[in-house]
Amino acid sequence: MYYELTDHFVVAASQEKTWSFFSRAENLPRITPPWLQFTNRTPEPIHIELDSTLDYTIRWAGIPIKWRTRIIDWTPPTQFIDLQIRGPYTLWHHQHTFKTTGEGIECTDRVIYKLPGPGVSRLVHALTVKRQLMDIFRYRRKVIGEDLGWVRAVQPDVMVRSIG
Repeated sequence: MYYELTDHFVVAASQEKTWSFFSRAENLPRITPPWLQFTNRTPEPIHIELDSTLDYTIRWAGIPIKWRTRIIDWTPPTQFIDLQIRGPYTLWHHQHTFKTTGEGIECTDRVIYKLPGPGVSRLVHALTVKRQLMDIFRYRRKVIGEDLGWVRAVQPDVMVRSIG
């Protein structure tokens, strides 16, 4: 089963400041909830561009999970896409888009993901994963709003739906 997570909000920062914030790997620990204990394992200095690979570890329920991401699209200052190469998901495709509006910058996160394992993954998703991902993206939204200036939510909350 594939799922889609979306979040969509507006910040008061300029396009340049918004892009700079999101394109700096050093901000990943800040926008990741503390309960995940994010640890960057990519040698510094980190320069993100097309085909960059980022390595990090998170802790899910205390269990360390190594994660490797590759940047598969890099279109400054409007979009980038990261794809999980190694990690807890069968698929994790995260598209970040930034659009200038009269209010500020519309930031959209769209994640297509799939859990490993047949059958049981639906139950695990319903019982834990969906809620935890929504909490993670709610935290991101809050911190990003604090750092870039909150304007408004375009959608009232993080949304998750199955897509087949």
